[in-house]
Amino acid sequence: MWGFTGILGKLIDLDALVIVWHRLWIAAFALFIYMLVRKKLIFPKGKTLLATILVGMVVALHWLTFYTSIQLSTASLGILCLSTTTLHVTWLEPLILKKKFSWPEFSMGLLVIGGIYFVANDFKGEELKALGIGLLSALCAGIFSVSNAKLAQKTPTPGLSLTELSTGFFALSLFFVSRGKLNSELFNMTLSDLYWLLFLGVLCTSFAFLATIDIVKKLGAFSVALSINLEPIYTILLAIILLKEHQLLQNSFYWGAAMILLVVLTNGLWKHKQRIIESTNYGNAI
Repeated sequence: MWGFTGILGKLIDLDALVIVWHRLWIAAFALFIYMLVRKKLIFPKGKTLLATILVGMVVALHWLTFYTSIQLSTASLGILCLSTTTLHVTWLEPLILKKKFSWPEFSMGLLVIGGIYFVANDFKGEELKALGIGLLSALCAGIFSVSNAKLAQKTPTPGLSLTELSTGFFALSLFFVSRGKLNSELFNMTLSDLYWLLFLGVLCTSFAFLATIDIVKKLGAFSVALSINLEPIYTILLAIILLKEHQLLQNSFYWGAAMILLVVLTNGLWKHKQRIIESTNYGNAI
């Protein structure tokens, strides 16, 4: 489902702002119905609520820059830029979660930047602009990922996510109001665009999020994390099959993509090994 999000940025023939606006309200509505049915309407309060609202704005900015990058270039570029999120997480976690700085993770993040260099080797004009916007999207992704890890300690994740999605929706709505664009034209789209938007909001956002929570309980965090790390592979394969992007990409792109994907998989395997060591040490201590 997550692998499809980048593809939909190309398949939906709407401006990036409009795509994000619809994704936010559709996902928020679907999540609200789920919480209502499950009778789990628990939301953040006090300082946590304020922090959640700020993170919600970052989420909206992340999606906006992500889809803008894709529309200026390719779905493959957008998702590879998102792979640099790991680098940002390495320095954000010590600041926000007070975790020890990890040099191995930071080094792998730098290797991803090296891969981006190969990917962008032949870029110019709009493609370079898309690259910059895509990297900004990755920074936003790192901020809200680490922030959510801290906020989730105080509030159940469904309520946290619904608050963030709603905040992003209202923030974008206010932007449209200021530009005089909050009108019926936002719903001026083809039936195909409507179907893809519903697919994006309900399945690729709300369902994917809720399903992940249940899957983690049954398969374990590593299996799920490794699957998420494979998202760039899903997106690139889908882009080649559905969008014929292989006709637009140079050989240097694939060298860079291979380097990035190798780092992503190595990171997942290394973290799995670290968990085994920590678990063994804990068992010995007992």
